[in-house]
Amino acid sequence: MKHLKSTLLLLAAVVVSVSLGAKPRVRIIATGGTIAGVSATSASSAYTAGQVGIQTLIDAVPQMLYLADVSGEQLVNIGSQDMNDEVWLKLAKRVNEILNVEGYDAVVITHGTDTMEETAYFLNLTVKSDKPVILAGSMRPSTAISADGPANLYNAVAAAVSPASKGMGVLCCMNNQLLDAKTVIKTHTIDCDTFEGGPSGIIGYVYNGEAHYLQTPNNRHTVNSVFDVSKLDRLPKVGIVYGYANASPLPMQAFVDAKFEGIVLAGVGDGNFYKDVFDVAVKAQDQGIQIVRSSRCPTGPICLNSEVDDAKYHFVAALDLNPQKARVLLMLALTRTHDWQEIQQYYKEY
Repeated sequence: MKHLKSTLLLLAAVVVSVSLGAKPRVRIIATGGTIAGVSATSASSAYTAGQVGIQTLIDAVPQMLYLADVSGEQLVNIGSQDMNDEVWLKLAKRVNEILNVEGYDAVVITHGTDTMEETAYFLNLTVKSDKPVILAGSMRPSTAISADGPANLYNAVAAAVSPASKGMGVLCCMNNQLLDAKTVIKTHTIDCDTFEGGPSGIIGYVYNGEAHYLQTPNNRHTVNSVFDVSKLDRLPKVGIVYGYANASPLPMQAFVDAKFEGIVLAGVGDGNFYKDVFDVAVKAQDQGIQIVRSSRCPTGPICLNSEVDDAKYHFVAALDLNPQKARVLLMLALTRTHDWQEIQQYYKEY
């Protein structure tokens, strides 16, 4: 009888082990942000980002352990206003290693909201896997009365383990919504409902621990992207110049003098320049510094060869990318070519 009980216990342990092993393996990479922030009191709006470590974040959401075999690592612990090229390269390389070498089924990245859309788009162009990669953050620190981070993290893991998420590219998961890396924009400084999907809307949502998709991205990304950062230790220097009435040409000239390889104009309207800024831009392009026209308007395309004769000046139109994402694409484009026509084609495809 004792031997039978031992055998049954052993079989039960094997069954449990197999069951646990059958769960998808999700690796969470923590980078800091408000989701890891701490405030003086639960009611305070003042807080310091990037204070809580990855294991504390995981322990705060035990429900996601029913969905997946979850483990984590701390890449950096910063506010996303301090995100930089070095971290981007490190993050992209690590995501590719986790998915393609270590064999994890998905990656979730905790990230601050200030530059989340830029990091998501950078990864969308540099991750070499069709497995889910999902960024999650929060608008309230972890110590807030009604912190949104735990729900966002749970929903991100739920989306990451969904078979429907495969091949969707890099996504952001905030406020129950799933947003495509190319179109996601932060629209409000403090509201939890800050992220939107631009004119195309959200790509899906998470409800009761399940991901539901409404549309699929139609741009090239991840495994279909030509951009490879595996051997890069730096990115080309690209700056953004903001357009406004009676704009000074000094910011544009400063980037030229600093020998930046590219400059993105956050222009007025359809990516238009103030006349003094335009003169500097033409000279910069003639010197081999690629000029890309985008707009300070939150939505709407930049029309190629419309008010500005792009073909004449060899400018590139950002089309439907906002300035910050136009900068990301230009940096990666310049790792492959300095031909303005080839770069323009990238903006049509990505």
